[in-house]
Amino acid sequence: MIDTLQGLPDGTLGFRMRGTITAADYANVLTPALEHGLEQHDRLKLLVIMGEDFEAYELGAAWEDSKEALRHWSGFERLALVTEVPWLRLAMQAFAVALPCPSRLFANSEVEDARRWLGESLGTIHLSREGALVTARLIGSLEASAFERAEQEIDALFSGIEGVRLLLDLRQFDGWAGLGALGQHLALIRDHRHALRRVAVVGDAAWQKLAERVVSRLLPAKARFFPAADFALAETWLNQ
Repeated sequence: MIDTLQGLPDGTLGFRMRGTITAADYANVLTPALEHGLEQHDRLKLLVIMGEDFEAYELGAAWEDSKEALRHWSGFERLALVTEVPWLRLAMQAFAVALPCPSRLFANSEVEDARRWLGESLGTIHLSREGALVTARLIGSLEASAFERAEQEIDALFSGIEGVRLLLDLRQFDGWAGLGALGQHLALIRDHRHALRRVAVVGDAAWQKLAERVVSRLLPAKARFFPAADFALAETWLNQ
């Protein structure tokens, strides 16, 4: 049986799975709820509780689960799974790296923690412009929605500038929360690549190879990586 959880914020769906889950449970409860939610929102946050009263999936339900995941692959903004079932936790850990959205496991006693995590802001993008110099500070762990929120501001900052000098500040950047966020980031870079004259990437050495590879493949502009301690040098190089 699948029960729909009530009292969640707009854009967040929750399901409690109890007993043995059948294909009919998906057809009658989960699939209609997802489709209705995606009619109202581009992406959904999802809370799934499979606690002590969860027993198993029927084969047909497992197949429906796989189909739903593929059908709505890009429709999830964040996924919280509450369970202590060993094989479910292992499966989540194994597939988390391939998911297009941030995902996190919680114990049965951590339902409220899961709710709070779904409502938190994982990261932000701070943008500023001074003449032809545009600074983008990526802070925390960024999900796809952060890039969507910043898209109009980025377009406005780049508007009317010839030879943009971009300072990409990664000193407080913790990475992309899911493949969807990485895809959005690359798309924004690609959309404005012809306006760029120079790009300076400042951050920890761990980002150097990835930043250089991404910039060299996507951008015709001159690009250079600077360690965090050389932030002032990066600004000087951009203004040359």
